[in-house]
Amino acid sequence: MDAKTKYKAKKIKAVFFDIDDTLRTKDTGYMPESIKKVFKQLKEKGIITGIASGRARYGVPKEVQDLNADYCVKLNGAYVKDKDKNIIFQRPIPANLVKAFKAWADEIGIYYGLAGRHEAVLSYRNDVISDAIDIVYSNLDVNPDFDKNHDVYQMWTFEDTLEDLDLPEYLSEHLRLVRWHDHSFDVVLKDVSKALGVSKLVEYLNLKPENILFFGDGPNDLEMFDYVGLKVAMGNAVPELKEKADFVTKTVEEDGILYALEELGLVEKELHFPQLDLENHGGPVATIKTNQGDLMVKLFPDQAPKTVANFIALAKDGYYDGVIFHRIIPDFMIQGGDPTGTGMGGESIYGERFEDEFSEELYNLRGALSMANAGPNTNGSQFFIVQNKNFPYSAKELKRGGWPEAIADAYVTGGTPHLDRRHTVFGQLADEASFDVLDNIAAVETGAQDRPIQDVLIETIEVQD
Repeated sequence: MDAKTKYKAKKIKAVFFDIDDTLRTKDTGYMPESIKKVFKQLKEKGIITGIASGRARYGVPKEVQDLNADYCVKLNGAYVKDKDKNIIFQRPIPANLVKAFKAWADEIGIYYGLAGRHEAVLSYRNDVISDAIDIVYSNLDVNPDFDKNHDVYQMWTFEDTLEDLDLPEYLSEHLRLVRWHDHSFDVVLKDVSKALGVSKLVEYLNLKPENILFFGDGPNDLEMFDYVGLKVAMGNAVPELKEKADFVTKTVEEDGILYALEELGLVEKELHFPQLDLENHGGPVATIKTNQGDLMVKLFPDQAPKTVANFIALAKDGYYDGVIFHRIIPDFMIQGGDPTGTGMGGESIYGERFEDEFSEELYNLRGALSMANAGPNTNGSQFFIVQNKNFPYSAKELKRGGWPEAIADAYVTGGTPHLDRRHTVFGQLADEASFDVLDNIAAVETGAQDRPIQDVLIETIEVQD
């Protein structure tokens, strides 16, 4: 995410969401648990939450209603209300236009639907219509005369030809078609869109468009993307929306909304610290077999994918077989991985030095496996294991310095926090026997340049993916 987008996020005072394939997947009804967290955190920060959808209230799934958004822009912007059901804005389609549209639909032989404030109806029902509408509004009655007694805010066409429709000029002067399904268009007033509904709300709240962030995925979100200050397209969005987006996030199933808001700094990142929960970590395991005993290490490919891939490939190729730990400093670390044994050699599988992979979820705790380097982005084959258990700081000092609370507390048993964001952590010793071996290696006699008097040898490294 670029600096310009992050700067825009600092102006955000309200976040609006489309529903279908944004908050939830339309076809399966799946809504990530992370959405509840998003709404809770936004509200705690005083950021207004809103829904901006083509759906009417009676078509909003219960799990979305339960999010209790502050404001709802419904029926593609024709109806806006707050969470207490106070109407902020409404614009029904004039009765003469509804009548003219129905007559045109009957004339060309297509069916239609009519959506009011409290219910919607169909002019007819068949399999094509049911396939399109039931996933949004189930069990709609057939009542083509609905408009005689009710205001209509939105209409639909239903066709089975998969061809585009063109409204006649006398209708297109006032109405427009927005494709939302292979067999159906929304029919709305020409000047009505979700962007209009949100603009009325922005006026009501005395905000500016630059204060609005919107998440969307489909063609009926294009006007919103032209209006708001910050726009995020879902990973499953249509191409034309992605082109307009400030940021393209992940899909619904990949927690795309949470991911984007974390990256924008509008919600706190949900961090997991695998070093503190090794029993439940299912990543690959490397056993570093030495002449002093075995060091079993759990690796973290999710947080440091390139580093882990490098280590595993070198290990499987026998690159580390017979290599010594050339630098050992008690109450600090043991370092190896250089075939020359000098601390000056070693190559990565990439044929060159590669970049650091610093993760907010990994730290140089006692037992951490980290990359040795000669400065930023100079990783090769060398690594070290943190051995220090005489911690010189207090947890309070680390917390004040910005370390996560759980990590600060874990550091009390040992580690080297001054190496965080300087060396890539990519593994952690996994059992007490390995710590005993680590401490025994750290206690060997050393000479000049902290080199052991007697070689501490890596016999081989076995990897279980």
